[in-house]
Amino acid sequence: MNRERKLIKNTIIIAIGKICTSFLSFFLLPLYTGFLSTKEYGIVDLVNTLVTLLLPIISLQIDQGVFRELIDHRNSEKSKCVIITTGIILITSQTLIFILMCLAISPFIHNEYKTFLIINLVVCMYLTLFQQIARGLGNNEKYTIDSVICSIFTILFNVIFIVIFKFGARGMLLGTIFGQLIGIFYFFIYLKLFKYINIKNYNKQLKKVIWKYSIPLIPNAIAWWVLGASDAIIVSTILGIDMNGILAASLKLSTIIVTLYSIFNISWHESAAVNINDNDFDSFVNKTINVLFKLFLSLSICLITFAPFIFSIMINKKYSMGYVLIPISIISALFNVLQGLVVVVFAAKKDTKLIATTSTASAIINIIIHLSLIKFIGLYASVVSTLISLLILSVYRIYVINKKYFKIKIEMKTIVSGLVIILIVTLIYYSKNLYFQILSICISLTYAVLLNKNSLNFLLNVVKSKFISRKE
Repeated sequence: MNRERKLIKNTIIIAIGKICTSFLSFFLLPLYTGFLSTKEYGIVDLVNTLVTLLLPIISLQIDQGVFRELIDHRNSEKSKCVIITTGIILITSQTLIFILMCLAISPFIHNEYKTFLIINLVVCMYLTLFQQIARGLGNNEKYTIDSVICSIFTILFNVIFIVIFKFGARGMLLGTIFGQLIGIFYFFIYLKLFKYINIKNYNKQLKKVIWKYSIPLIPNAIAWWVLGASDAIIVSTILGIDMNGILAASLKLSTIIVTLYSIFNISWHESAAVNINDNDFDSFVNKTINVLFKLFLSLSICLITFAPFIFSIMINKKYSMGYVLIPISIISALFNVLQGLVVVVFAAKKDTKLIATTSTASAIINIIIHLSLIKFIGLYASVVSTLISLLILSVYRIYVINKKYFKIKIEMKTIVSGLVIILIVTLIYYSKNLYFQILSICISLTYAVLLNKNSLNFLLNVVKSKFISRKE
């Protein structure tokens, strides 16, 4: 199987799991909001937010280092045993240290949910490690199956604890913990992790290699957390919580782009790492970046075009102030995709320090611009600061790759035509003229088809070949 077909296959496999879990969670949102008070739901959201922030710090991103090392040693059973054993021992050691620290400071923290936070973090550390081991071994099918299993059992336990036993926020937190434990158990049995674990395989030298790769990713994870959370904090503090609600509603459409890319990003990181030593690695990366950039450029343009109709149907009139923010937030999401497409080169080259420094710089730039502009342009400052920081991040990462590794060549005709079409559909968006908006739909769809013609033909041929081979 060639690289492009394998990349498509892995993306489809991962997408199935991500879409299924997202659909199941969304489907039961009325149940959660119906049985939990706003305060209880807020507590759950706060705990999940803290888990997202603390997990990379406490785990030292060991899972990412284990994943990267496994990719380089997939063909050696002995090496896999050493990497997995070392990874599990490192996580276990960090877990014990974390628990001891929690026991030491626990008497000074008077919060009834602190135990749930601690258990959730410990369980997430092991689940995340096992997920990356599955990916590192090339078992994306099991990775996807486990995602679905975790989601199903989490929802099942949530229904039992919230609806039947009426445990409230505790019930939802318990449901998450038990669902993740099922996921850990699945991996341990079906990946047969027990056959890889032997304390004699623990390697101190490998520990240093893993730490060298993973620890620089901690500030990177924190920077992205800050990048996502800082806008809401600044807006809530200076403009008020109601304005933050308007901002949150206006960002829903741009989240579609980021979510779709996050699905592809998992398989793209693996593919880049696996093929890092190929003679034509630079051309493979350039080809993939150009194909994906065209696809997400088209999606962004189409979202701006259809946004007026989606906004009027899905979002209440009291959020109408957020209408003007949507095109800027969508363009920001496009640059988020672009920086994500090129950053895999750093990851594949194990240059995680550059990932950390550039992400941190972007987060700082975002905060400075936001604080500088918010008193002058109000809510606009949030999306403008995000757009500028992500644009700078994308351009700088491409510049560094061009200087340090090889040339990233995005087709100039794609950039020029994309800018022109974005300008046209954005102006039509703000015009609020129905006839122009219909014209905009025709323009964006035609442009999307023409821009992605080769990719569509390639996908069609892949589907045809699969159909013919199965028929034979």
